[in-house]
Amino acid sequence: TALNCGVSLNEAGVFEKYNVKILGTPIQAIIDTEDRKVFAERVNEIGEKVAPSCAVNSVQEALDAAEKLGYPVLARAAFSLGGLGSGFANTAEELRVLATQALAHSSQLIVDKSLKGWKEVEYEVVRDAYDNCITVCNMENVDPLGIHTGESIVVAPSQTLSNLEYNKLRSTALKVIRHLGIVGECNIQYAVSPTSNEFYIIEVNARLSRSSALASKATGYPLAYVAAKLSLGLRLPDIRNSVTGSTTACFEPSLDYCVVKIPRWDLAKFARVCSKIGSSMKSVGEVMSIGRCFEEAFQKALRMVDENIKGFDPSIRPVDDAELEAPTDKRTFVLAAAFSAGYTIDRLYELTKIDRWFLHKMRNIIEFQSILESLNQGTLSRDLLLQAKQLGFCDTQIATFVKSTELAVRKFREEVKVLPFVKQIDTVAAEWPAMTNYLYLTYNGSAHDIAFNRGSTMVIGSGVYRIGSSVEFDWCAVGCLRELRRLGRKTIMVNYNPETVSTDYDMVDRLYFEEISFEVVMDI
Repeated sequence: TALNCGVSLNEAGVFEKYNVKILGTPIQAIIDTEDRKVFAERVNEIGEKVAPSCAVNSVQEALDAAEKLGYPVLARAAFSLGGLGSGFANTAEELRVLATQALAHSSQLIVDKSLKGWKEVEYEVVRDAYDNCITVCNMENVDPLGIHTGESIVVAPSQTLSNLEYNKLRSTALKVIRHLGIVGECNIQYAVSPTSNEFYIIEVNARLSRSSALASKATGYPLAYVAAKLSLGLRLPDIRNSVTGSTTACFEPSLDYCVVKIPRWDLAKFARVCSKIGSSMKSVGEVMSIGRCFEEAFQKALRMVDENIKGFDPSIRPVDDAELEAPTDKRTFVLAAAFSAGYTIDRLYELTKIDRWFLHKMRNIIEFQSILESLNQGTLSRDLLLQAKQLGFCDTQIATFVKSTELAVRKFREEVKVLPFVKQIDTVAAEWPAMTNYLYLTYNGSAHDIAFNRGSTMVIGSGVYRIGSSVEFDWCAVGCLRELRRLGRKTIMVNYNPETVSTDYDMVDRLYFEEISFEVVMDI
């Protein structure tokens, strides 16, 4: 990676020889966070705890460390991206295989005590060279620890932390980042016990990561832009918040909505590939949806990942306890089938270790689906239709349940005035006056946040990255937007991929962070 390259150049004395000044985070801070042994020592200096682990350099040392920690253990390579060469080992033989693979492309291996089943929470933190420090966004993984963040369904802001837990983790994040001397943006990951107030720091990434792109799009806070300014030595209070125009970058964004990120896997395109997901990353892209409640955002996101899926559908996969316990890329739909088959929340918690709060929300969707299935188009009332839309059901889903067609449901919805409201992401949850062009649709509202002017040209984005469709398609969309602007046309962008340039709100006159479907495009 570029970081490893920079560290090597520094050690070889190249920067010193040519008098090159390093901007932003000092190189020592990068070494402190990437070298797991040094990182543990640095964190212990301020009385915080990392998960019990040992840094080793050979297979034999790894086996000795595992004996000391007790199986199961998590083995992961240092100085690597995307959980490369990591995995869980329940026996010495499994660890021997993992350690051999990991040490083939890294000089150091970390053997961690397994905290499988704990909650995984992360905070995005920004600090300037004058020690002003804020947390921009906190995120919670729906999947428990043991599944890489890039493989996990992630929700922002966190939904299941108590106020005490939230503030304790926030204070710790600021303390650690100040101690490490990071300048710019970084992300800190925690393992939080589901049964007590205990927590461990898993790692700190002293750089922009995939989580940073998500946090930036989820909050509307331009992390990369701010981090670049901080590297140049600017102070946080001197940088303008480009969304409100009146507040500074030295504030913590407030979210009056819920964001759900779901990864996209393309495992079906490869023969002989294992569909189990775990501590190393297999996903090729991700989607981000915005709603006013978890159910709404969750169902939207499922449709974004795959246009053939209409929501949290129990008919896609059969119930399978083994798949619930050892997750695959399709576990979400096994969960839906399990709810449909009458599994209790407690039984599903034991199998999946997904927090009960999320399981209750998922069950709400399945329960409402059975209400809709008992109706037909003639008996579907306005109130039930509105409730369905507030829980994230699309017209096609509702049409299937009430034995009708998408167009008939749409016509009925327009007749009874069940229409979405356009809300803006203003980073300040309407505490300050803010006019922004960063928008989403929701049925959990009572008024539009903006006024509409006619005569815009809509550009449809290319959606989620997948094998065979990546950044080059987004480049086409951005090229189109720039050309339209040059011609003096007002532009609207519809896309839902947080990793793209087309979803930067300064590229267009209006950005709808929404799913790309007949229903939504026609609503806009």
